[in-house]
Amino acid sequence: MRKNLLIMTLVAGCLLTTGCASKKDLVNCQNENKQLTSDYQSTKEQLAASNARVASLEEQLWQAKNDYAKLQNSLDKSLSNANQNNISIEKLVDQINESNQYIRHLVEVKSKSDSLNMVLTNNLTRSLSKEELKEVDVQVLKGVVYISLADNMLYKSGSYEINERASETLSKIAKIIMDYKDYEVLIEGNTDDVPISRENIRNNWDLSCLRASSVVQELQNKYGVDPKRLTAGGRGEYNPVASNATATGKQRNRRTQIIITPKLDQFMELIDQAPED
Repeated sequence: MRKNLLIMTLVAGCLLTTGCASKKDLVNCQNENKQLTSDYQSTKEQLAASNARVASLEEQLWQAKNDYAKLQNSLDKSLSNANQNNISIEKLVDQINESNQYIRHLVEVKSKSDSLNMVLTNNLTRSLSKEELKEVDVQVLKGVVYISLADNMLYKSGSYEINERASETLSKIAKIIMDYKDYEVLIEGNTDDVPISRENIRNNWDLSCLRASSVVQELQNKYGVDPKRLTAGGRGEYNPVASNATATGKQRNRRTQIIITPKLDQFMELIDQAPED
C-alpha cells in the first residue's frame, strides 16, 4: 500500500513539473517571437534605406561615366580642331582646363543634390509608420525623389476625393516638402486600364488628373505648401509599372506619385556657367 502511494506521488510530481516546464517554454517562445518580429521590421527598414543609397550610388557612377565620355569627346574634337586650324597648344590646354573645371563644378553640384536627396528620403522614411511603409514607396532615381502612394490609401473607391485615412500620411509628406524649399513638386496621377465612365469623369485621363489635383489642393489648402512649387498632372493608364493582366498588377498601377526635383532655374544657372566651345 505504501509502495503504491509513493509511486502515485512521484507520478503526480512529474506531471506538475512537466506542466510548469511547458508553460515556461511557451512564454519563452512567445518572447522570442516578439523579438524576432521586431528585428525583422528593423532589418526591413534598414534594407529600404540601403536600397535607396545603392540607387543613388549607381546614378553617381552612371553620371561619372557619362561626364568622362563627354570630356573624352571634347578632347578628341579639340585635337581635331587643333590639327585643322593650327590652334596653339596653350589655347588647347586652356580649353581642356575650362572643361575640367566645369565638370568638377557639375560633380560638386550633383554630389550636394544627391546628399540632400538621401537626407530627404531618410527623413521621410523614418517619419512614416510601419503600416504606412507598406503602402508608400520612396525611391531616388537619377537625382529625383519619387514617393509612390497606393490609390486605396488616398481616395475613396472609384473617386478622386481624398479620404480621411490619407490625412496623416500627407501631413508627413507636406512637412518634408516644406523643409526642402529649393525643390519643385509634381503630383502625378496614374490608373489601371479598366475604363471608367461617371458623371464629369469621361475616362482614365480625367480620373488621373482629378486625383492629382485633389492631392495638390490638399497640400496647399490644408498643409500650407506654396502653390507656386506644385504642379498637378495625370498620365491615365499609359505609364504602368506592372502588367494589367492581373489584379496585383492593376493595384500597383493605380497610384499617385509625388515627384520632388531641384528647381528648374538651378539647372539654367548651370547651363549659363557652361564654358563656350
